[in-house]
Amino acid sequence: MRSFKSFLFFCVLAGVSLFAACDDDDMVCMDCEDEIIEGEYDPQAFELDVPDHLPSLIIPEDNPLTQAGVELGRMLFYDPILSSDSTMSCNSCHLQEKAFTDGLAGSVGVLGMETPRNSMALINLGMNSKGYFWDGRVSTLEDQALLPVEDHIELNDTWENVETKLRRHPDYPLRFRAAFGIDKTSEITRDLAVKAIAQFEQTLISGNSKYDDVVWRNEGEFTPLEEMGYELFVLETALFFDHPGCTHCHVEPQLTDNNFKNNGLNDVNSLQDFPDLGHGNVTNFLYDNGKFRTPTLRNIALTGPYMHDGRFETLEEVLEHYASGGHGVENEDPNIRPFELSEQEKEALIAFLHTLTDTVFINNPAFSNPF
Repeated sequence: MRSFKSFLFFCVLAGVSLFAACDDDDMVCMDCEDEIIEGEYDPQAFELDVPDHLPSLIIPEDNPLTQAGVELGRMLFYDPILSSDSTMSCNSCHLQEKAFTDGLAGSVGVLGMETPRNSMALINLGMNSKGYFWDGRVSTLEDQALLPVEDHIELNDTWENVETKLRRHPDYPLRFRAAFGIDKTSEITRDLAVKAIAQFEQTLISGNSKYDDVVWRNEGEFTPLEEMGYELFVLETALFFDHPGCTHCHVEPQLTDNNFKNNGLNDVNSLQDFPDLGHGNVTNFLYDNGKFRTPTLRNIALTGPYMHDGRFETLEEVLEHYASGGHGVENEDPNIRPFELSEQEKEALIAFLHTLTDTVFINNPAFSNPF
């Protein structure tokens, strides 16, 4: 009997030791939150490919881009480990084939609830110094990446739980060490996770559309219809033109100024009556109510539905809205005023907007799912 008990004790002890050691990659270590990470740390700079006609990226001094950091960020961006039930990732609402939007008026989170705003395209984010999200509530990409994880409507997890999952993962500790030089699994934190995601998002650069070739590289040419559309697009206000042009807000070459504007969507009795206060909810400045960030028009044909609430399904509807001239609310942008377009001019503007599609961007394997 004694020998049997000893044998049983030995088996249990061996099983516990094997489980704690986590030698099997298919097992998740339950006791690895303060383990030494044995691995190489030799950071190599990541070389960004930014077209000459685009602005330089704003890279934080405390988060330089490295090859290991970008690759870690790419994995975290696509990994559903960031959600409470491991069914959704950042990619769930930001699909590469849709220029990192999701084609929905409001994105649907892990609990089946819909976000009140449209998923924004992730394009040339590192060229923006004026805040992220539609309302500009955070100033850095790192801060932007923090919020969806703990948003009840989105990924619905806690960072404490995500940190635990990352520390116990069979692969991520080595990747965090390679990216940031940490020594122990307990040093895997949300701050490092969002730094990695931000590094990956910095690489999402779009500047290889037909528009870029024709206008900025002097390669090829527009069709007559596209050329007419471009002339309408860049037209500035003149006494003999009714159409105000689009480049007041969609400034070349980024095709946005990243500023916050009331573009005439809502007819309200007062500035307190907007259904979504937008930028005003961030600044607490009455005149900012109903203002939202001007999105880039790069890849615009892929990123519908349009506006912060996804109210317009098509680009034709967007043109009709702007031609209507808004509602005269006191903080509407001064360029929101009525104008007329012929059917041919509408067709031409739409044709030009399609030249902003960057097929290199949406098919770039470096931006795709690594799993």
